[in-house]
Amino acid sequence: MHLIKFRRYKRVVTLFADVAIIFLSYILSMLLFYEFQIPEMMRDAFLLHISAIILIYIFTFYFFRLYGSLWTVAGYYDYINIVYANLAAGIILVFYDIFILREMLSFSIIIIAGGTVLLGTLGSRMFFRIYRRLLLERMSFGKSRKPGIKKVLIVGAGQAAALIIKEIRNHPELMMDIIGLVDDSDFKQHSRISGHKVLGRVCEIPEFVRDYEVDEILLAIPSASHEKRREILGIAKTTAARLKTLPGVYEMVEKGLNIQSIRDVEISDLLGRKEISLNNEKISEYIENKIVLVTGGGGSIGSELCRQIAKLKPKQLIILDIYENNAYAIENELKRNHPELNLLTLIASVRDRKKIDRVFNTYHPQTVFHAAAHKHVPLMETSPEEAIKNNVFGTLNVASSAKQFKTEKFILISTDKAVNPTNIMGASKRLCEMIVQTMDAHTDNTDYVAVRFGNVLGSNGSVIPLFKEQIKNGGPITLTHKDIVRYFMTIPEAVQLVLQAGSYAQGGEIFVLDMGDPVRIYDLAENLIRLSGFEPHKDIEIKITGLRPGEKLYEELLMAEEGLESTPNELIFVGRPNGFDKSSLKKTLEELEKDIHDERISCNELKEIMEKIVPTYIPDISKKEQVI
Repeated sequence: MHLIKFRRYKRVVTLFADVAIIFLSYILSMLLFYEFQIPEMMRDAFLLHISAIILIYIFTFYFFRLYGSLWTVAGYYDYINIVYANLAAGIILVFYDIFILREMLSFSIIIIAGGTVLLGTLGSRMFFRIYRRLLLERMSFGKSRKPGIKKVLIVGAGQAAALIIKEIRNHPELMMDIIGLVDDSDFKQHSRISGHKVLGRVCEIPEFVRDYEVDEILLAIPSASHEKRREILGIAKTTAARLKTLPGVYEMVEKGLNIQSIRDVEISDLLGRKEISLNNEKISEYIENKIVLVTGGGGSIGSELCRQIAKLKPKQLIILDIYENNAYAIENELKRNHPELNLLTLIASVRDRKKIDRVFNTYHPQTVFHAAAHKHVPLMETSPEEAIKNNVFGTLNVASSAKQFKTEKFILISTDKAVNPTNIMGASKRLCEMIVQTMDAHTDNTDYVAVRFGNVLGSNGSVIPLFKEQIKNGGPITLTHKDIVRYFMTIPEAVQLVLQAGSYAQGGEIFVLDMGDPVRIYDLAENLIRLSGFEPHKDIEIKITGLRPGEKLYEELLMAEEGLESTPNELIFVGRPNGFDKSSLKKTLEELEKDIHDERISCNELKEIMEKIVPTYIPDISKKEQVI
């Protein structure tokens, strides 16, 4: 209530305070100048002109908008503005004294009074901040006695921490009580940041959480490398406290820092990878002012491709997808965020060769990202013909149209499951790579390449959404094997590298992305349980169910015979075409197309046919025969 009343009358209070400061400052300066014996003539003249002096100051302050600023949250530039306003008023008064008062006031009086007014106006504005802070802390102290107060430990004692402390103080409704900070800097040990003590080092976090009964740990080091963030969070996650973090420095520059910047720590924060450095000029060469087609543009990878391509100013972006809901969602998002974008959304299946031909003939895309595919391993094991129809012949259709209509670049989104595949999905994607490499060998107009990478966090079919849903339902988390490992990458960084790899394409390459260190899925599940505020094996059980058909304990990104060469980007490598028989692939595909439509051929027989086409494929033949 006090704060509301104060806000309502603050301009009037400020104005009257300034009038009093100006009047008293000139009285004081004259007393000092005349050694407390002001001549009667000077006193009468001063009283006659003091109103004009006050008006000069008030109108100058008004011109500099000192009565429009929010002094309760004033900053550096607001206080500099006060200095400028006082200097301007002082200069005007000098001219007023010379030309109006005929030098009645001594120059010394104007200087002494001007300095006093400056200090007084600065002090009065600072008082507003201090008064507001005392009120907020009083309100916060009152609320701290209520249940629900959260004890917070801040990691990092830099500028970001100081800003967050200020935001927390300004929002007492958050019910956050900062118990202290930790930082590894020797210089900062046992110092105070905005009144809060640096308790110790990062390695002591578990001890402080236990001793102070900390509810939340907030990582406030935006400039920390991903490796450092992972190290800090690795220590913090061993505690029972909930983990929060600020965004990285680049996101902070773009969006600023406020209380809404604080977010829960995600599993991607624990994986911690290097910042990706991109050559945007090289990428723009084949995106900017080009007609770009993204098949499967509504999917997790395809939609992110569209988001990042939209920023690169294509002449036209065409989203092609069979699933209308996803296509509609990304279309609306892009229209909202990029109203200037020439965007076209088409509903079509890559299986429909005639429709694909019409799309190419009508719009003549210059760059094609082929992301449309069936990706769910267990589902494809029981429906292998669908994996082949969609993945293999969908790729063949789009790649053939690209050749016929002289597309400049064709980039296939592939997978690490294509390497020595043990499932039909991986085998179908390897055959897609073979199609792309064969196409490149038989055309001069189009550069055909494939980009191969592992699992992406949060994509459709990823284990992360599944685990989160299981945790939400109280568990258990189901895991196929305790020692299973996978490569992981976030969707945005995977797409960034896909775009960069496309810029290196000369034709026929299989680009391999550096996925970092493989992640043990069992550890991932435990971390996800902790991030959700539960204790693994105590609150949420982890249940081992056994490997699914076609599932491997580990994934590979490159076959031995492909070789490996570096590129200008240290996170992208290239495997050169290996020696499969490209001349017979066309005939092989024609026979395969007949087989997938032959109702007499079972799933296992179809897998055996694929084994002959893809020599590295080792199928998991089910004992139970299924007819297609």
